[in-house]
Amino acid sequence: MRPSSHLLAPGFLSRSLDEIKRFAKIAYTQEGLRTATTPYHLLDFTNPVTATMCKTMSDADMGGFSKVSLDQIAATATEPAHMRFHGNISIELPPNRPQIQRTGYAAWRNKDRGPTIFGKSLWDVDPYLYLALRVKSDGRKYFVNVQTESIEYTDIHQHRLYAQRPGEWETLLISWTDFVRTNYGQVVEPQNEMMTQKVRTLGIGLTDRVPGPFNLCISSMWATNEVEDGDTHKTQG
Repeated sequence: MRPSSHLLAPGFLSRSLDEIKRFAKIAYTQEGLRTATTPYHLLDFTNPVTATMCKTMSDADMGGFSKVSLDQIAATATEPAHMRFHGNISIELPPNRPQIQRTGYAAWRNKDRGPTIFGKSLWDVDPYLYLALRVKSDGRKYFVNVQTESIEYTDIHQHRLYAQRPGEWETLLISWTDFVRTNYGQVVEPQNEMMTQKVRTLGIGLTDRVPGPFNLCISSMWATNEVEDGDTHKTQG
C-alpha cells in the first residue's frame, strides 16, 4: 500500500502532531469540561514563519493603485517581534476599466491552512469569549475579519478594531458574539451566530477610503477568556 499524496505533503504530519498535542492537553487538563483557562494562540507573529503564511489583498488586484505590504520586524529592546501591515491607500480609478467604480482598500489574512489527519485545518474557539490582539495602530479605521465555515463561503464576519492608544502597544479584546456577518462588504441577513467551532481565517482590512499611508503592527492574535493585564481593553460594536 502506498501513502496518498496529501499524507506526504510538507507540513501535514507536523500539523497533525500539533492537533494531537492540543487534544491531549485538553483531555489532560479537562478544559473541555469547564471554562478554558489557557489562551489558545492562533497567529503568533513573534515567529517569523507566521508572516509567510499570510497574504495581502488590495484594489490593485483589480487595477487600482493602493499599495500594501507585510513585513516581519525583529524584536528590539523596546519592541516585540511583529508583523507590519503597511502601504498607501489610493482612491484613483483604473483607466480603461469603467466597470470599476470604487477603489481604496487593503487587507491581509492567513492563507488557508493545509489538512491534518483529522481533516480540514480549522480553529475551534468556541470555549473562549474573546479574540485578543496585541497591536500598535496608527489610529485609522481598521476592521478585523474572520472567515468560518459559514452559510456562504464568501461570508466575512467583521468588527472594528478600536485602538485606545494609537502609537503604543496595547491588547484589544473583541467578543466573538459582537462580529457582524457581511458579504462583499455589505451586512447580510440572517445574522446567524458565528460558527466559532470552525474558524478558517483571521485577518485585518482597511476600507476607510482615505488616501495616504497606513501602518499597523501586529504581534499576536489569540482566543481567551480573561482580561490579562492593565493595558488590555475590551472593544464594543
